[in-house]
Parts: sequence; C-alpha cells; structure tokens
Amino acid sequence: MDPSRIAHLLAPFLNDAKLANTQLTTISTYIDLLLRWNTRINLTAVRDPEEIVTRHFGESLFAARHLFPPENSRPHPGAPGFASFAKPGIHGTADFSGLIDLGSGAGFPGIPIKLWAPQLHVTLIESNQKKAIFLREVCRAITLTDVNVMAGRAEAYTGAAAGTVTMRAVERFDSALAVARRLIAPLGRLALLIGTPQAGRAHQLLADLAWSDPIPIPLSSSRVLVVGTASMEPDS
Repeated sequence: MDPSRIAHLLAPFLNDAKLANTQLTTISTYIDLLLRWNTRINLTAVRDPEEIVTRHFGESLFAARHLFPPENSRPHPGAPGFASFAKPGIHGTADFSGLIDLGSGAGFPGIPIKLWAPQLHVTLIESNQKKAIFLREVCRAITLTDVNVMAGRAEAYTGAAAGTVTMRAVERFDSALAVARRLIAPLGRLALLIGTPQAGRAHQLLADLAWSDPIPIPLSSSRVLVVGTASMEPDS
C-alpha cells in the first residue's frame, strides 16, 4: 500500500503529529504480511487495506499519541527520559518504559505503539499459538527489537509488571480486566480501546484505578480510549 495514502488515512488519528517515511513504509509491509497470513489463519475480519489502516493502525496510533505524546516519544540520547518514560506520580515516579499488550491478536495496539515509541520494551501476550507465530514473523519482517512474544495465557505470565498495559479486543472482558490489573506496575496505567458501554463496566470492576474521561476515537460512533491509573500496588 502506498505510504502517502497511509499517511492521509492516519491523519485524523494523529492530529498534528506525522509519521516518518520509514514508519509509513513499515506499516505498508505490515499490512502486506497481515493480508497474506489472513488467508490461512483468522487474524482479522477486516480485509480491505484502507479499512485496516483506519480501524487497526489508526485506533492503535491514536492510543499511542495519548499515552506517549510526541515530545516524549522520541527523546534525544542523554535527555531526561531517554532510558525510560517516567513522570511524577502520586506517591513517587511511574516508569513507562515497558508496555504489555494483553490479547495482542494480530499485534494491535502493541506493535503500532512500538512503532510510535521505539524505545519501549514491549511484551505481546497471545494465547493462540498461530497468532503468536504471526507476531514473531511481523517483528522479524519489520526488524523490531526489544519485543517479546509470549505464546500463552496471560494468567501464566511471570515477567515483570509494566508501566502501561493495553487491551483492545479480548474474550471474557471481565476476567481479562482482572488479569490486566495484576500486570500493572505501581503507579502504572491500563489503557483500554473499547466500546462505550464497556467503559462503565471497567470503572465498576476496577474501582481502585483513577479513570480518565472516555476519549472518542475518530471515525467511530462508539469506540473510546479510557485510561485507568494506579496509585498503589495491585491487590495480591
């Protein structure tokens, strides 16, 4: 897919921010790979390349722009925040250098967020073995580094918690929320790309998080981004 067309389609999601030509070319390669694999395994119900850009990449990069604003996403070496994304929290400093994408599927939103903020240490958790193989192949094809693909259920994850945990399209939403909560580091945040009705459910089930107001996703009548921030250690 032509990179300039991708840039045009992504414009509503990025506001005034722009992607570099190399990032746009990488997205084009990713789309080609996704369409090829999708003929063999069910990665996405969306078959049209332009709709893949808006529905998958647009939504994911919309979240990336809010979670990692442009001035913080590409700091110069030696500048504050280059080694890790951090900001003052209620009781200390939140380290946003790591991201866990729970139920990553075809890689959304985790991989586009990594393209936006390349310094992130990203873990993609996907229980479907074939989808996990696809995720590894995408990372290899677009030469992403510092990305770990866990092929298994999130309940079995034994790695470190992360400053940012993302969830987009997962089965058993209620139980997935409980698992996601355990993956959030102290003062970290949970970012959900969901339908408006699910936002209220998230507030109810994870009342210990400080929730942002829902942020409407461009070109959607019901999809929103909501972010819940922890102020203490998750319950054991």
